[in-house]
Amino acid sequence: MFGVSTFCLHDQPLPSALERIAAISDFIEVMDEGLHYLEDPELLQSYSAKFTIHAPCRGTNIASLLEPIRRASVEVTGQCFAIAAEVNAGVVVHPGYFAWVEEREKAEKQCRKSIGELKCLSGEYGIPFYIENMGDWEYFLLKTPGELPLIGDVGFALDVGHAHQNHCLDGFLSVPIRHFHLHDNDGKTDAHATVGEGTIDFAPVMKIIKKAGIRPVIEVATYDGVLKSIERLMAIR
Repeated sequence: MFGVSTFCLHDQPLPSALERIAAISDFIEVMDEGLHYLEDPELLQSYSAKFTIHAPCRGTNIASLLEPIRRASVEVTGQCFAIAAEVNAGVVVHPGYFAWVEEREKAEKQCRKSIGELKCLSGEYGIPFYIENMGDWEYFLLKTPGELPLIGDVGFALDVGHAHQNHCLDGFLSVPIRHFHLHDNDGKTDAHATVGEGTIDFAPVMKIIKKAGIRPVIEVATYDGVLKSIERLMAIR
């Protein structure tokens, strides 16, 4: 039922990470960063698993007020779309951020512009993409349900841990969701902790997931934590 993000093995080469995750799940989300950066689809094509890809976000900002950086961020994300198309994968994208609070309105405009361009690219490649809500990080967009109009009709990826950190999980659970990231925390830090080691009540989350018929992705920081999270989530009725 559960997908697993390669984030739990981000310190290992991607081939090794895929081997270990494929042993426990046939649905894998590749964190397209660091040792897991994808230059082509060849490695993924050697697996029969279902894939999603988390687009690069550490060096990109689709809401940047610096137009060359915004355009480059869309280009990098578009390259991720091209790889995703080869393995029939959806793509998760971060909404970006602004440097100064006074720039928020302009950053939102830039974000909408980028999303429009990404919608065109997604149509060309024939793959879906989803915009993810952010944790409690100053200057990031899309932290609360009230900001969802920013993404228009693009699919929404609910990161449960991020929503809990911003104390608005219930609000996000009441809107249409196309993709899920599951991890726990204490409501203060973005710990990507094992399910059951934080303060999130996963019962209503699992109820929504089952009703939606969507396979969620476990985005816990350690491999052992993923195994424990699967066991604990399976026990929720």
